[in-house]
Amino acid sequence: MMRRSASKKAGQPNSTNSINFSPSDLFRTASSRASSKEMERIDNLFHSYANTSLGMIDPEGIETLCSDMEVDHTDVRILMLAWKMKAEKQGYFTLEEWRRGMKALRADTVSKLRKALPELEKEIQSDYKVINMDQWMGFFRFCNEISFPDFSNYNPDLAWPLILDNFVEWMQSKQT
Repeated sequence: MMRRSASKKAGQPNSTNSINFSPSDLFRTASSRASSKEMERIDNLFHSYANTSLGMIDPEGIETLCSDMEVDHTDVRILMLAWKMKAEKQGYFTLEEWRRGMKALRADTVSKLRKALPELEKEIQSDYKVINMDQWMGFFRFCNEISFPDFSNYNPDLAWPLILDNFVEWMQSKQT
């Protein structure tokens, strides 16, 4: 009787024809599997909130998501989430938008999404600077007093903010 380890099963490669995988090949394979599992979880999460007849998450689904995250649906971070997803229609997320945002936030569960919100808020605050009331009033005055697009009544010797001087100079250079 032949020992089990010595027997050869049909279709198995023998040791001389086997393919050797490098550690980086094995890592890529494992990484690809993990990425595919992550995408599956992201898609499943989408479908748990999506309106099946629309094929997208609608305002009701967003409200349920907010409830599950224990975040008020009027929280400004929900708008930030829509911005991160690059949502084209307010109050709606398509599967593509959902995937884009969730991958960018590295979130594939409600818990991970909730934990990502403070970081998202920091990201947006660092990307966009807020203007103060004096700057806003200067811009408002500029819009009301200066003829656009020719700027014929613009006087650079007046006390306009530097950013507006630069803007007019740039616009005038484009017009010549």
